Amino acid sequence: MRAHLARVDAVIIQAVIAGALSFSHLHDLAEAAGQGGWKAWAYPISVDLLLVAAWRRMREAQRAGLPAGGPRLWFLVALAASLGANVATAGLLDLDDVPASLRVVVAGWPAVAFFGGTLLAHTPRTPKEPAAPETEPAPPSVPAEVEAPHRDALPSPSAVPVPEAPQSALVADPPPVPAVALPPALVDRVQALAEEHRAATGQPADADAVRARLGLPASMTPSVAAHL
Repeated sequence: MRAHLARVDAVIIQAVIAGALSFSHLHDLAEAAGQGGWKAWAYPISVDLLLVAAWRRMREAQRAGLPAGGPRLWFLVALAASLGANVATAGLLDLDDVPASLRVVVAGWPAVAFFGGTLLAHTPRTPKEPAAPETEPAPPSVPAEVEAPHRDALPSPSAVPVPEAPQSALVADPPPVPAVALPPALVDRVQALAEEHRAATGQPADADAVRARLGLPASMTPSVAAHL
């Protein structure tokens, strides 16, 4: 327990020291850029609050399974502002002669922070609930007024006989295929093959076998049979 408290205390102390240093650097940079008085103190509060708010929204969106691109963008903007102020006050920038471009950036920060905070405030925190699936209607139940003996006497749905359709209605005979007229040359060939088969076997030729020997499609079997 003491080790856990010591670890927490160390983290809090480190956060307080880092926050105080960053706060001071942002205040010095804002004051050097022409934002004196209470405005110089408001700049570090604005930057740090935007940083913390964007971080919280980003984590909430990730836990809820929502896209976190917007909060991540504003987190990087606030981080760049804080880190830039810390680096600028490390002796790399003459605070007595701040460039005009930096003055423009510092003066435009309130509008940027207000816009980012407004967007973060309207970031959804929970995913949209899916539409409830349509459920099938429940089967009708037996009224409560029906007593148990009468309820047992009611016929079950499975006991109700279902009339069967006549067999002729279920299986219909296929329509007959009309015979196609064959050309005279093909008729002579059919009859020649039939005579050859009768002379060899003594049996009449099968129309389907003759049709297969001629290489005709199966639909031509009635036409071949008409000339045997």
